Amino acid sequence: MVDMNRKSKFNNKIKMKTNQLTRLILIALILFVGCRQSGNQDESEADVIIYGGTSAAVTAAVQLKKMDKSVLIVCPEKHLGGLTSSGLGFTDTGNKEVIGGLSREFYQRVYNYYQDDETWKWQSRDSYGNMGQGTPAIDGDKRTMWIFEPHIAEQVFEDFVKENNIRVFRDEWLDRENGVEIKDGNIVSIRTLSGAIYRGKMFIDATYEGDLLAAAGVSYTIGREANSTYGEQWNGVQTGVFHHGHNFGNLNISPYIIPGDPASGVLPYVSTEDPGKYGEADQRLQAYCFRMCLTKTPGNRIPFEQPENYDPTKFELLARVLQAGWNETFDKFDPIPNHKTDVNNHGPFSFDFIGMNYDYPEASYERRAEIIKEHVDYQKGLLYFYAADPRVPETIQNEMQLWGLAKDEFTDNNNWPHQIYIREARRMIGKFVMTENEVLGKSPVDEPIAMGSYTMDSHNVQRYITEDGFVQNEGDIGVHPHHPYQIAMGAVVPKKGECGNMLVPVAVSSSHIAYGSIRMEPVFMILGQSAATMAALAIDQNIDLQELNYNQVKSKLLEVGQVLEY
Repeated sequence: MVDMNRKSKFNNKIKMKTNQLTRLILIALILFVGCRQSGNQDESEADVIIYGGTSAAVTAAVQLKKMDKSVLIVCPEKHLGGLTSSGLGFTDTGNKEVIGGLSREFYQRVYNYYQDDETWKWQSRDSYGNMGQGTPAIDGDKRTMWIFEPHIAEQVFEDFVKENNIRVFRDEWLDRENGVEIKDGNIVSIRTLSGAIYRGKMFIDATYEGDLLAAAGVSYTIGREANSTYGEQWNGVQTGVFHHGHNFGNLNISPYIIPGDPASGVLPYVSTEDPGKYGEADQRLQAYCFRMCLTKTPGNRIPFEQPENYDPTKFELLARVLQAGWNETFDKFDPIPNHKTDVNNHGPFSFDFIGMNYDYPEASYERRAEIIKEHVDYQKGLLYFYAADPRVPETIQNEMQLWGLAKDEFTDNNNWPHQIYIREARRMIGKFVMTENEVLGKSPVDEPIAMGSYTMDSHNVQRYITEDGFVQNEGDIGVHPHHPYQIAMGAVVPKKGECGNMLVPVAVSSSHIAYGSIRMEPVFMILGQSAATMAALAIDQNIDLQELNYNQVKSKLLEVGQVLEY
């Protein structure tokens, strides 16, 4: 009897230990699975991964959803839309007839917002005036509006995302050193600095900088090609060519601290380097700036304040320009609704920070942040100089003191635009390179996926000292195409053998001067939609992008409202 009791107790202990062991195993399994699931939260997969938060990124994502493809937007930005939603509201449209598809729909949605009386908070619709770039801002017949406030543009992009259930991973920065996994010539996945991994069948680089294309090993260029490279006239160094008023003309301003005395040193923001020979290549970039949203409305105005590290001597060159009689300070305070402006560069010394961006395209994220901060300080300093410095003529100063930042724009960024105007950075050297010959109609485009029409517009790239000892700007070019032109399918696709599953609708394959026209926001939206269409078709056929049949691409593009011929 005693032995049986001992045996029973022994068996009970075994059962208890077995149950405990089972529970421990179950807990371990749960923890293991939980860890795996937690790890999987850092891995996302879709048919197409779009890197970048520009206007092209949004239209590309919408088009992919319309073609029943899964898509993710992965972007460093917190705000979608690039320059379109960051101050460039006085749209560079060119010929509106060649703007179709989702790009046109964007402007139709802007129109719809301005049909609501509540949108007109600081101004009546009737008092707006309807002035656009050579054409009316509001096209009532076609229900489009081309001039708008930044927050309205951003809301349209957010509407696109919400309505199409597009997942957006914001504040995610590509690991540019080791974050692109490539197998058999195609991208398998990208990894961001947070450690998140995004896998896809196709990838779209929708950044202004061309960061993904560079990290993927695709060919690109930076700066200006020589005229001889593609048989062009308006590329390369353009000393002595003045197409706009953004130069010193015959003002004969001395660049020296003591006017006329080279031994006294050179004023800030003037290069002492040789500008180069006419038509030669260089790696200089057209200047960047912020497109500021300003207002005179007292209830919505934040006065210009003295920025940190403000140094009025940095604006001595501007003081000399004003003292020489130049008085066009407010000529590019272009009106947008609700008594606001889209302010752009104008004149010999203005909001373009000339020559201070050359290292931006290849710079680290940390250095880019420094460059952007330098641009912010420069523009804030320039505004404060105008409003406070005694060297500014009284009439100009009194006018500038009426202006200020719009209180209801960029509310999470101290009312300053989120996005700097990256007029050009890297440009892919792809399957086809667009040049001024295609833009000006001298050479045909065989496989068009979009159209452009805006002036070949390059801002200044340098400020130098002439042989006569005066200061001058160089690089400002404006050559208008006689007719809208076609943009080739090969301009958004890498060369065969470099990458078969990535498209580039923003840092497109083009020469410097051709990019001066292509780089307009409506065109980026068009190219984003066309690139997405190509991606979807390539997925359906399980082929590389370079193998796409153009007639199939064309048929689908026409179906979704793209304009391919004029």
